Amino acid sequence: MGLHAYRRAGVALVASAAMVGVAGCGSDSADGVAGKWAEENQSRSTATEVLTAAYEKTAGAKSAKIDLSVEMPDGIEGGGEMKLSGVMGWDPTVMDVTMTGSALESAPEAPDQIRMLWRDNVMYMDMGEAASADMDGKRWMKLDLAAMAKESGDEDLTKQMTNGLDDMNQDPAQQLAMLLESPNLKHVGPQKVDGVQTQHYKGTLTVSEMMESNDSLGMLDKKERKELLDTIEEAGIEGYDTEVWVNEDGYPVRMDVGMESPEGTVSITAKYSDYGTGATVKTPPASDTVDLFKKLKEIGEDAGGEGGLGGSDGGLGGPDGDV
Repeated sequence: MGLHAYRRAGVALVASAAMVGVAGCGSDSADGVAGKWAEENQSRSTATEVLTAAYEKTAGAKSAKIDLSVEMPDGIEGGGEMKLSGVMGWDPTVMDVTMTGSALESAPEAPDQIRMLWRDNVMYMDMGEAASADMDGKRWMKLDLAAMAKESGDEDLTKQMTNGLDDMNQDPAQQLAMLLESPNLKHVGPQKVDGVQTQHYKGTLTVSEMMESNDSLGMLDKKERKELLDTIEEAGIEGYDTEVWVNEDGYPVRMDVGMESPEGTVSITAKYSDYGTGATVKTPPASDTVDLFKKLKEIGEDAGGEGGLGGSDGGLGGPDGDV
């Protein structure tokens, strides 16, 4: 696998990581919330109570099966459709999913589907048996954003990467918490999703409102938050449209998030089931793993500094775990 292919694989890996990832008060009794859930025309206060109860149940479940679909405009790097299916856990974040879709075509050497693991803020991709011939006989590719940022010696980059990792930890409970902050949260009505009776809710958040409700941005000072806000607004993203469908057991079974950009709409649809299912992730052994950023650095050094971490050619500057 040549330099260009490693970069393309890195783009796909970063993009998939960024996708994984769309505060309540005390709730009523389970019977009381269930009764309010069934109301066909809920008030905002009732909708808030139902979603708060759903937030609490989802946060406590800590894991679920997930089917995630992301559609990105072709004008965005790695654009196209990407699907992820498998098991994910939160608090802490772990994941074992299979990735498919047209977005993988940005890495021509990549297989038609890629198994992806996430544990301890590190992601691994199974590039397939064919790729191992160009990866020193290894088939797993590793991406450690925090380690890459630290190695670069760039304090701003390190902060961006660690903040990015926090953003990736946005489980469905956190998505519910953010939706509860929407000033125009409303109950749409009852609706069936894949044969399951649900109640449908929706709301919007501006970029600034999203930043205020996103706890993972708490480490930024006032100046840094303004700089981040300006960067997002310069990219043409005005806000986030979020919809959620909650079943009669009080769990979200589907969440849709839409983000408008100059290139078009980025749409994310996540379907959840089997809350509380075990999420056990065993990372591949080091003997079968290639560290993407170390490899890029080596290639850059061999090429006289071109394409490594921060290079002039645009280069990208374990044990078992149970939930």
